[in-house]
Amino acid sequence: MAHHKSAVKRIRTSGKKRLINKKLRSKLHTLTKAVRQAESKEAGEAALIRATGFIDQMAAKDLIHKNKAANRKSRLARYVHQLSK
Repeated sequence: MAHHKSAVKRIRTSGKKRLINKKLRSKLHTLTKAVRQAESKEAGEAALIRATGFIDQMAAKDLIHKNKAANRKSRLARYVHQLSK
């Protein structure tokens, strides 16, 4: 148990931040899954636009590394590109 006021506050704020990060990572997985489950190229491109924007936001907030974001966007774009019309 924390013995200082600052440690108590740190526990409280890090707990809130952990829940926010968990929610954002879950949304990232959901958007990625939506791209992977697209059956047509048009649906895939629409899902890709949403996922790409969110991946960029995650990288800007340092929740994922910028290179990981670039790799993820590249893989999703490759997947959508190979979908037949």
